[in-house]
Amino acid sequence: MSAPSASADSPLPDGTPDSVRAAARASRTLQGLSPELTSRVPQLLEAMRSVGTGLELHTTLDRICETAAELADARYAAIGVVAEDGKGLSDFVYHGIDEETAERIGHLPDGHKGLLGALIHQPRTLRLPDLSVDPRSCGFPRHHPPMRTFLGVPIRVQGEIFGNLYLTEKRDGAEFNDYDVHMVRVLATEAGIAIGNARLYEAAKQRERWIDGSVAVTTALLAGSDAEEALTVVAEQARHLADSAAGIVLLPDEEGGMEIVAVSSDEPTGALGMIVPPESRIVAELLEGESVFIDDAASDPRVMTELARAYGPVMMLPLQSDGRVLGTLVTPRARGARPFSEAERTLAAQFASQAALALMMAEAQRDRERLAVYEDRDRIARDLHDLVIQRLFATGMMLESAQRRSVVPEVQVGVGRAVDELDVTIQEIRTAIFALQQGPAEAPSGLRTRVLREINMAAVPLGFKPSHHFVGPVDTVVGELTGKNLIAALREALSNAFRHAHAARIDVVVDSTVVLPDGQQGVRLTVADDGVGIAEGGRRSGLRNLKRRAESLGGDSWYGPGIGEDGGGTTVVWEAPY
Repeated sequence: MSAPSASADSPLPDGTPDSVRAAARASRTLQGLSPELTSRVPQLLEAMRSVGTGLELHTTLDRICETAAELADARYAAIGVVAEDGKGLSDFVYHGIDEETAERIGHLPDGHKGLLGALIHQPRTLRLPDLSVDPRSCGFPRHHPPMRTFLGVPIRVQGEIFGNLYLTEKRDGAEFNDYDVHMVRVLATEAGIAIGNARLYEAAKQRERWIDGSVAVTTALLAGSDAEEALTVVAEQARHLADSAAGIVLLPDEEGGMEIVAVSSDEPTGALGMIVPPESRIVAELLEGESVFIDDAASDPRVMTELARAYGPVMMLPLQSDGRVLGTLVTPRARGARPFSEAERTLAAQFASQAALALMMAEAQRDRERLAVYEDRDRIARDLHDLVIQRLFATGMMLESAQRRSVVPEVQVGVGRAVDELDVTIQEIRTAIFALQQGPAEAPSGLRTRVLREINMAAVPLGFKPSHHFVGPVDTVVGELTGKNLIAALREALSNAFRHAHAARIDVVVDSTVVLPDGQQGVRLTVADDGVGIAEGGRRSGLRNLKRRAESLGGDSWYGPGIGEDGGGTTVVWEAPY
């Protein structure tokens, strides 16, 4: 039994789906038209149903093109998505041209000129019997298939122009007629609804990704990693979320400029340690907490570093919390890449604020942990001084007394050696006490002395002092940036040996006479132990950190067998140019 048909003019109840309303509007539009047009309504409704299926935006655009071509019996169809500034096309989706032909054609239309540009500025239905003779046409590029008949219809999403639907070349060789215009207009209305839904879905998914990225950054920063690793996590997440060519973090330096301290990129950039001078207008804006957006870094006169010349659109976002600017997050895209949308800029700014807050929380947590460590070190230093050294000193005096009373020469010699060993032990303990009582700001500037300080500090938890050996003029040839990273690598290697290796012997070698594979002069750090080695399937995050730190300077890091029996233990090698 069939349901009674509703009048096209009768009001639809609240809650009626948009697609049904569009169909009703189509029905009202078609009233009074020819039977031929009315007979195509089922095909139109099927086309509308097809267009409204799915939520992925690019898939939706592909489906609209294909459906429109079938509906109007056109050989080619395309949708030009108008850029946010309304001055060109941000995307161009096509149907009917195979990939091989598209590759030969090359660059897609940008909408800055020609017929497509005219439709951007005057969004209205346009039908042409021969587009090649239209004065607004600027011709076709080489290898482009011939196109004559043309039909262009604007697509609106919630009343705003989203883009234009283009159809060319009816298959029967005729021109597009009034029936085609009516059908495509109705389809464009449904396409606007489908695109609106897809955009909402895409926006929701995009927000979800940025939120997940913020959570990942917060989790990583509060997991207790060091400051350099924390900044690298921020750079990596921002690069991934912003779909950019690199993620870069800069911190203010003492001269008023900004230093690149973390880089995430597929290609080596050599940017780590680069300084953006304080004379840059961009630096002044960033230090005041303002975001900077650049359409093309290669041509922007404000850019003062050669590194930026390789990029196109760039977002520069201050990492600030509570009015304090901690640094800057930079996400550049390759030259010629699409610019960042308003939604991406907003989400990235929120991510930067969340990352800055997480950095401050992580910094506070590390301060508390350092305070606890310093308090524990003070206690250990007092115990070593008040108990251990005094007992050793008393034992030495007892041995000296016994040596004087003994009449056996062999005993006197043996006791004398024991007293000498005690004196050496007391000196080493005093060195350890001195290292324990030093703060980070008191660290000596010489690389050799800093290496010795790390070794002496590691001796306390290890229960023994690692041996050390220096080759070449370490203090004079190794630069500050490489030296700072070498010390961090040494600290990581010694920490791994203490926590995982259960070693009884550790050898540290710093060699500044190394020639790297690319011919550069460099420094090599080798830390070898006789411990249990690296378990199969065990964690290697520390080793990855060492490799990433070396590669950021143009060097490398690897590991191999140790110095134990039959190669037992682990040898970690870290090298970089000076």
